[in-house]
Amino acid sequence: MLKAGEGQRKEGKEGEEERLRSGGSTTAQPPGGSRESDRFGEEAREDLHLDLKDSGAQAEGLPETFEAAQDDFPNDLEEHEEKTNMKNSAAVGEMVEKQHSLMELGVQPHSSTQMEGSSSEPNLHQLPLLCLEQEDMSDFITVQVQNGMAKEGMFKEVMVEIERSKLKKPFLGGYRHRLTGVEYHHASVQTLPKRRPDRGVPVCIQSTQTVDLRSTLQQCPVDASTQMTGIGCYVSCLRDKLIIPGKYTTAAEYHGRRLEAVICLQSHVRRWLAQEKVEQMRKERLRRLAWFQLQEKNHKEEQLREYRRSWLNPQSRQDYDLLYSALEKWRAEAEQQIKSTLRGAERKVALCSLLETETQLIAAIGRHHIGTTASNHDRMIKDFLSRCSAPHQWRSAGGHLLQMDKPHDIRARELSELYQELSLFNADRQSRRDLLQKIRNTVEEHKCPLVREIIDLIDREMDLMRRNVKERNLEGLRKRICTLFLQYIKTPAFNPKVAKLLKVYKKPSELRQDMVFCLGCRRYLCSADFGSGGGGRRTGRCQNCTSLQNAAGSRHEDSAYRNLLRKLRADEARLKAEGSLPFLLQVEDIRYLTEKVWGSCSALSGSKDVFSLVFARWQRQKDWSPWNCILLSKDESSLHWQIEDIHQVYETTFIQQIEQKHLWAKLHFSKNPAMAKYLAV
Repeated sequence: MLKAGEGQRKEGKEGEEERLRSGGSTTAQPPGGSRESDRFGEEAREDLHLDLKDSGAQAEGLPETFEAAQDDFPNDLEEHEEKTNMKNSAAVGEMVEKQHSLMELGVQPHSSTQMEGSSSEPNLHQLPLLCLEQEDMSDFITVQVQNGMAKEGMFKEVMVEIERSKLKKPFLGGYRHRLTGVEYHHASVQTLPKRRPDRGVPVCIQSTQTVDLRSTLQQCPVDASTQMTGIGCYVSCLRDKLIIPGKYTTAAEYHGRRLEAVICLQSHVRRWLAQEKVEQMRKERLRRLAWFQLQEKNHKEEQLREYRRSWLNPQSRQDYDLLYSALEKWRAEAEQQIKSTLRGAERKVALCSLLETETQLIAAIGRHHIGTTASNHDRMIKDFLSRCSAPHQWRSAGGHLLQMDKPHDIRARELSELYQELSLFNADRQSRRDLLQKIRNTVEEHKCPLVREIIDLIDREMDLMRRNVKERNLEGLRKRICTLFLQYIKTPAFNPKVAKLLKVYKKPSELRQDMVFCLGCRRYLCSADFGSGGGGRRTGRCQNCTSLQNAAGSRHEDSAYRNLLRKLRADEARLKAEGSLPFLLQVEDIRYLTEKVWGSCSALSGSKDVFSLVFARWQRQKDWSPWNCILLSKDESSLHWQIEDIHQVYETTFIQQIEQKHLWAKLHFSKNPAMAKYLAV
């Protein structure tokens, strides 16, 4: 145990010796450990790291050697460590009694420990703050150690070496007490930095970064020897060879042969690369041709499906034109075969039979046309009612579709539902009476001749149903009620929503100037009902009469010319041309250009497949027009588009023929006033 006493320490100039009284608790730590010191008194108490070492003078009664000291310790090492740990744990943070010694607390010789010492009489003997960082501090201090084997009161002075910490505690922050002014620092890790492992050889020297060249001699392990015929030894010369030195090769000749070999190798490699390139181009060409064939096959199949749909279930006017055109082709082929194979009365009989068959087919087509017209009319009415009763829709900021019903939308939806129920003629009589009564209450809100007529027809149907009239006899009356109620729905005064969907008619004064007399149906119609071509000429017949005349006489179908016009507009739109002539022309104008001007064949190859022909620019620097075009096939048009100057590629005779066709087209289309500004350019 450390007894309170005075230690000896040299002060710089004064050289006074003082005794240091020590006491308190001890805690065993590994060698080299340190802890932040506190100051004594007003400052804090200081932790001293003491390394107890024997100075050479042994105390009385202590063992003189390490082997003798081992005899005093327990023989069992595990029991000794358990007792030492129990003692250390009991001594941590507790006051040490005066009778205890350092050995009883578990301190072994040549070990280090930490303790906190304070003066028992601070007023008389104060412990000054010892700064371990000062260079003038003594490295050894003398302490009095009680001899536990002797009688009480026996002490031994022991020299203790002080180990100074070489690591400087980093400042990791802290705070200062506002009242006392004491500074408190945050804790820091006392673990020593990790050292690099020793590889056995120095790695940070110049020799490890410098190439060291050394020359050594080696002996070939294979021994070579010769043997010749001598006394007592015979060597056969059957396998001997006569070696004659060849021609000497200079360095220039050697490098020349190397260069020729390299050139030969490069030529073979380039030939192989060229063959691979040609093979790749051939495969791409075959793949492209296969793709074109597939596209053509798909196009033909699509046309065939379109023809079949038009033949089996025609819906539009173009479908019926295609059907009549196919009928005319069949009739012409059958008539040609009859005239070439039959004579006399047999020919007349066959022609009469052909005429009767054609009449039956025309009648079948007409019946189907009537049914299609009725179904299309019903579909148009349903589309009109659905658009009329649709709610107001708009897109929100988040992209969601929002809908809102206005009072006019609700009114239109109620009228649409009533019309759909009214058009069902197969309902039972009681439901029909309730529906008619509901419609009557709806239309009674307004007073006009149309409403009175609807009410009269409703009363008549209800009276006939009370008399048990058959359903088929009431069909005509019910159709009249549906027609009048649809007219009621289309009136903006009764249904304000239809005002945006009805056609706006011109004023009577303006409409009178826009009326044209049709020579076919003998009626005055609006000019919009007549076909307006680029030539500016009118045939005097409306579109309905023209379609009827085509079905009865020539039976032409314009699907090929319609596709030709569609391709022309698509090409000009892709080129972003400033001219708008392709969008002013109609199908009749394209037919006139194709048949009359260009003869329905390609200008270069003479191909007459109209479906494979396209209109291209004659001079690609100018916009397309009837007097700046040429009719070619698809492959020819792609090649013609690459021509910069036509006078360097085409012959003079061919250019004059094309210019003559352009003059013909310009003369035809100059009659239209809308083409005047394009002709002046």
